[in-house]
Amino acid sequence: MAGGRPKRPLSAYMLWLNENREQIKKDNPGSKVTDIAKRGGELWRAIKDKTEWEQKAVKMKEEYNKAVKEYEANGGTDTGAGKKRKSKAAKPAKKAKKKETSEEEEEEESE
Repeated sequence: MAGGRPKRPLSAYMLWLNENREQIKKDNPGSKVTDIAKRGGELWRAIKDKTEWEQKAVKMKEEYNKAVKEYEANGGTDTGAGKKRKSKAAKPAKKAKKKETSEEEEEEESE
């Protein structure tokens, strides 16, 4: 990860799943990856006290925020996801504009 923007921290669920995935595999031999993920979700929802995992996630989030500040202070810029999102948002607007034009043309033709 040298030189790149820090990766986002894992959620409490992902931290828990990473630690418990092997046990879920052992308890459900021959299961597909999707079945293991589904079973993991069921087990996660059944847990009453998730504070241990939530605290770990908060700690990772704090470390991530600190790493991002250091990255940006050392001249790092956000050149990744933001640009991709903007370009996707612009495309539907163009399509909508074309649709409006075709409706206007239909109205002119019907008159």
